[in-house]
Amino acid sequence: MKMEMAEPATGPTQPSTYRSQGELPRVIHADGNPGVEGLISWLTGQADYVRDQLTRHGAILFRGFDVTEANDFERIARAIDDGLQSEYLGLSPRNALTDYVFTASEIPSLFPIPEHNEMSFVAHPPRSVFFWCKSEPAAGSGETPLVDMRNVYKDLDPEVRERFERRGIRIVRNYRAPGKQRPWDLTQLKPWADMFQTTDHAIVEEKCARENFTPIWGEDNSLKLLSFQPAAKAHPRTGEMVWFNHAAVFHTSNGDGELRRIFLLRPSLRSFLAWIAGKTYTVAQRRLRNSDDLPMHCTYGDGTIIPDSDMEAVRDAIWKNLVITPWKNGDVLAIDNDSTGHGRLPFLGPRMIAVAWA
Repeated sequence: MKMEMAEPATGPTQPSTYRSQGELPRVIHADGNPGVEGLISWLTGQADYVRDQLTRHGAILFRGFDVTEANDFERIARAIDDGLQSEYLGLSPRNALTDYVFTASEIPSLFPIPEHNEMSFVAHPPRSVFFWCKSEPAAGSGETPLVDMRNVYKDLDPEVRERFERRGIRIVRNYRAPGKQRPWDLTQLKPWADMFQTTDHAIVEEKCARENFTPIWGEDNSLKLLSFQPAAKAHPRTGEMVWFNHAAVFHTSNGDGELRRIFLLRPSLRSFLAWIAGKTYTVAQRRLRNSDDLPMHCTYGDGTIIPDSDMEAVRDAIWKNLVITPWKNGDVLAIDNDSTGHGRLPFLGPRMIAVAWA
């Protein structure tokens, strides 16, 4: 589908028209070769249109603009939302590329990342998330799936949804002391000092109070974080209800449930072995460890166990609405974090995706 934008400027670096196709993400290509400067100029002049499209569709993919440098990606993100942030209180280990651009995740390529809204469990989650493809992965791997969580809310079994909305979600995260990591334990979280960027307990506790986390220090300088979040929220601009929580990431059933779906999506020996390993690990951890001592875990807000069947219903609704788009070098993806979740599929070979948020 070809769509004329609202009175775009013209010039040697500014495209005269753009083409738009699809619903999630809305894909925008340049006619001609406008490059980074042309895209930034257009975004600046079409700010209201871009925000409207981002809210309506949940994400916009800008393709064909020859974005090759992290600084240019940051400039594009700022042209859409000038409130970029650098404090990251999520789970993935990340490396800084600029003051506001980071590698998306340093989690090993075999592991998927279940769909979620960025930092949904903090007091003020990002409103926008941006991804940039510096190096595309091998075909049929490493995509960043998108899911409209407004549709997940609608499609979720009403009884399951009611239980989550009535009880809320309790999250448990366990961080080892700095310098006490186990290199062989791929399930451990990054050290708490890396997340909070300090080893000062008082500063950590101050940040926890701001984010509504309850810190519990261990005698070995480990840190347990307890937090609570609702299962859904109203979209701040449209009022639509959005499934907005991290249960699909934290629940102990996800090692089995997510990897089984990936095997069914892309059957291979590798994906089968990953599924069996995930299933085995889930069974072992449940038998050998108290759930509140696992690296991460969640229950209903009142502390009762979330049955695997309820989490399967959540995953069913998410995967029903999953959209998988292959990455291309130079792609920039803007996401309305208030409505749309993202994840990561396992990948082969090199892959470099960067992230920024506001």
